Amino acid sequence: MKNLFKILEITKKESEKEITILLTNKSHPFFKAHFPKNEILAGFLQIDIIADVLKHSVKKINKAKFLSIIKPDDIIKYCISSKDNISYKIIIKNKENKKISEFSYEI
Repeated sequence: MKNLFKILEITKKESEKEITILLTNKSHPFFKAHFPKNEILAGFLQIDIIADVLKHSVKKINKAKFLSIIKPDDIIKYCISSKDNISYKIIIKNKENKKISEFSYEI
């Protein structure tokens, strides 16, 4: 995870937290390993990034939908909600605020 992303902004709303990150460029080893010459952010890394930021140890992934490709140098926003601090729902949006991934997990 080292040097894969940089946190640009953290915003708290009523029952939701938003974390905006900037992904590193395509020279990062994670991007080189996942579809060389057509680099994308792997689905498991989308989950690992937010678990790392929130210091969560994911016990169970309940649902995961990856709707659009996330590329190196993209700015993405994680929208995080939880009702019980055990189950978390995460929606990832792009710069245009369009949903590109959604998943839920338990810690």
